[in-house]
Amino acid sequence: MKKGIVLLLLAAICVWQYVSTGSPDQDPYLITDYSRLHPVKVEKVAIGREEEQLAALLQEARERNLTVSIAGQRHSQGGHTYYKDGIVLDMTSFNRILALDPIAKTIRVQAGATWKEIQDRINPYGLSVKTMQSQNIFTVGGSISINAHGRDTRNGSMIKSVESFRLLTAKGEILEVSREQHAEWFPYVLGGYGLFGIILDVTLSLTEDEVYRTGMQQVQVKDYPDYFKRRVLGDPDVHMHLARISVAPESFLTDMYAINYKTDREVPLREKQTLSDREAWVIPAKLAFQLNRSSDWGKQLFWGWQEKYFAAQQGAVISRNNAMRSESAFMNYNAPGSNDLLQEYFIPPDQFAEFVDGLRSLLLDEEMNLLNITVRYVNRDEEAVLSYAKEDMFALVCLFNVPLSDTEQLKFGQGIRRVIDEVIRHRGSYYLPYAGYPSLEQFQTVYPMHRQFFEQKERLDPEGRFMNAFYDQYKGE
Repeated sequence: MKKGIVLLLLAAICVWQYVSTGSPDQDPYLITDYSRLHPVKVEKVAIGREEEQLAALLQEARERNLTVSIAGQRHSQGGHTYYKDGIVLDMTSFNRILALDPIAKTIRVQAGATWKEIQDRINPYGLSVKTMQSQNIFTVGGSISINAHGRDTRNGSMIKSVESFRLLTAKGEILEVSREQHAEWFPYVLGGYGLFGIILDVTLSLTEDEVYRTGMQQVQVKDYPDYFKRRVLGDPDVHMHLARISVAPESFLTDMYAINYKTDREVPLREKQTLSDREAWVIPAKLAFQLNRSSDWGKQLFWGWQEKYFAAQQGAVISRNNAMRSESAFMNYNAPGSNDLLQEYFIPPDQFAEFVDGLRSLLLDEEMNLLNITVRYVNRDEEAVLSYAKEDMFALVCLFNVPLSDTEQLKFGQGIRRVIDEVIRHRGSYYLPYAGYPSLEQFQTVYPMHRQFFEQKERLDPEGRFMNAFYDQYKGE
């Protein structure tokens, strides 16, 4: 009987998911990003295609005194890719692979190229990218503009794999930027959120593709830092890692499972090298995740399914390139009146357990609908001016279901600011590509180089040609 009720519920959700295909809360004459927050009217959206066209577009912006904002897949959620009454430059068609050197292990691509397009090109050569997000749909220009990070435990944030890039500046000059040439631009553009110029193309260093055997272990939050030190950092053959913390009521922010990707040199790469382009079980997973979104009962059920699924994958063999093509399409959500929004916190390992304890009490008190926490590891980065990892950090990627009404947004923002206070108390930081709920004071506390960042912005782009809502919100006086 109970099984039949569950099946009926799943069928009902299936109908709801496919009838609700639009976003009626979004004005079609305005532009926003993935968050669907704070839509504005822009002058126009221009599609980037050729360098000469981009230079002409910038000249037009100067002559008409318009701002330029730069967009890729527009998954940044804090107004980074648009600005009121300005030009939005869509770079997704500016996506050619320009050069591949398999011997030097480098690739040069236009900024609109996606990680999928790079993987498709380098996979036959037994090569892989060093760092990227857990989905390969994003553009390279967007990824380096937010200084992204991923599952790899050795290569850190994106800035470490960038050899050089060409930049079209506000003055209309094209600069070759590297750690040796025009070096003053390098740590500002990478992690600079499109405020310093148009990235034309990027040269990335690559690594070898390899075969991993996966291992899954259950662990408690209080034991995770020691587990990670011994079983991940302590094992030189573990090259990728992620963990998830339970959001189910019976084990809320106490139970975890960890997945390690350990090199297996016995299996030839050619046996696992074919790239997988389809996610398995997307529809059932989408339905299950809607249960997770809708009720505590659903969260409990979904957590149990997750644990069983990944336990069944124990010992699975997969190539690095396939392991980096993460399955997450089932989490896409576009219902009217609400959205699933990310927030991300970086916590030193020695503060992890205490921070999660405090987060548990806070989230229950604020009644925030937390859907998922994924934990990754990010190496120290002292290069990017707006670095989120001033020391080695655990990254807690938190997905919330959030109502979009003004009243509920005010309440949710208050809850997030309480979380940021906990982050600060535990020597942590937060990630800037997401919706700007943190206060100006919190931003300035977490990012002590903010003054240097904005002063350099004003020096290199004195007319404020490149602009976005993030700049408006956090520049301060």
